[in-house]
Amino acid sequence: MLFTFLAERYERRSVMITSNLVFSKWDQIFKDPMTTMAAIDRLVHHSLILEFTGESVRAQKAQVREQK
Repeated sequence: MLFTFLAERYERRSVMITSNLVFSKWDQIFKDPMTTMAAIDRLVHHSLILEFTGESVRAQKAQVREQK
């Protein structure tokens, strides 16, 4: 279903996706290597990729809530 969405939106509308998986692990999502590569190709063509490093702010806040 995600691949169909990406294929329909490709070069028509903007798409924003967040993931904690690097592209090399996206085979866990699509299972088929050709579908995985096609989806990644559509995403990265004309794209701006932002990669954040460091500890998650949400994880830090969750830890603080658990300690209370």
